[in-house]
Amino acid sequence: MSTQSATPAQLDLFVAVAEAYAERGVLANGDLYNHLSQRFALDPAEAVPIGVAGVKRSVWKRAVRWQQQTLKAMGVLEHVPGERGAWRLAASEGGLSAAPPGIALLGFSTRLGVAVWGDCSTALAGLDQPITLIVSSPPYPIQRARRYGGTADTKSYVDFICRAIAPAIRALAPGGSLCLNVSNDVFEPGRPSRSLYLERLTLAVADRFGMSLMDRLIWHNPSKPPGPIAWASKKRVQLNVAWEPILWFTNDPTRISADNRRVLETHTRKQIALMKSGGESRQASYGDGAYRLRPGAFSTETDGRIPRNLIMRGHACSDTAQYRADATRLNLPVHGAMQPIAIPEFLIRFLTRESDLVVDPFGGTATTAMAAERLGRRWLVVERMLEYLRGGGERFQRCDGFRWGHGVA
Repeated sequence: MSTQSATPAQLDLFVAVAEAYAERGVLANGDLYNHLSQRFALDPAEAVPIGVAGVKRSVWKRAVRWQQQTLKAMGVLEHVPGERGAWRLAASEGGLSAAPPGIALLGFSTRLGVAVWGDCSTALAGLDQPITLIVSSPPYPIQRARRYGGTADTKSYVDFICRAIAPAIRALAPGGSLCLNVSNDVFEPGRPSRSLYLERLTLAVADRFGMSLMDRLIWHNPSKPPGPIAWASKKRVQLNVAWEPILWFTNDPTRISADNRRVLETHTRKQIALMKSGGESRQASYGDGAYRLRPGAFSTETDGRIPRNLIMRGHACSDTAQYRADATRLNLPVHGAMQPIAIPEFLIRFLTRESDLVVDPFGGTATTAMAAERLGRRWLVVERMLEYLRGGGERFQRCDGFRWGHGVA
């Protein structure tokens, strides 16, 4: 008795088709069908009655042909001139399937959020939901562009970032925040002096969008590799970079949605003992009288201590390890610059309330989305590279309401 094969989800077919052409170059339809039937355990001979006439056709082969035509219209695939039924990838960036401009495809979703494969300028245009937090780690301005992006020209980089975040900023709720984790490891070409791109980016966001700078948070990464190699390790004229800045802006400082009580740290044993004993017993003056310590200070018991604007987190975390394992199992390229989930998790706690909307225009492996999902926030992430989104989506499958995408968002 034959059983009807289950047609793979659209995003899976996109990945499979893109990988097949990337691995083999030119593929005829028959070769593609054989490849996909083995990958998804589909019956090559399957046929069911279609239409009024009841002509038997393969449902999944029709789905593949529809994908081909859709991808052709999107500029992802093209016919090979002079070869009947043969296709190839029209363009790729570093072996990855980049969404063409103007495209926004639903990658996957949960009850709380949506992940979109596409260009953020397109995917976020016309968004009518107020955003409480835009948080992202965009590609860095690096000398040698990597698979996930990057440009060495700082003026072009600033323009690129501003174009990408503009649609989201237009939808930012009053008192909403923008947080950009960018690189501190950027130098002038051929020189040990630092680039001023951070200052240019800060001024551009303020001048072009009327945003106010709330702080430059420091992410101290103890596991950050030594660098810059040329200037610190070889020439010995610089120090190793140990931190990255997180630029925090808001459109209205008087209505900022931040609340540090949501991110209080546990008191030390010494502080707890001091509070329980009635506080300080001594009197002192520091800083030429700018700070005075009086008897009874620190006697009020509080829920925790207010964090400083220094976040100490290493790169390694169980979430990124799970993503790596999923991507490797699916034979997908692994993202080379992942952020630990603790960074967006801290910012989401600090700057949003439950059910607020969090948006990441450079979604990568959907780490921001996972942090928002776990914290009960609504989320929307956009990523241009299909393989990163597909690999990142695996760890959402146990989330409430999870579905792979089946259409254009």
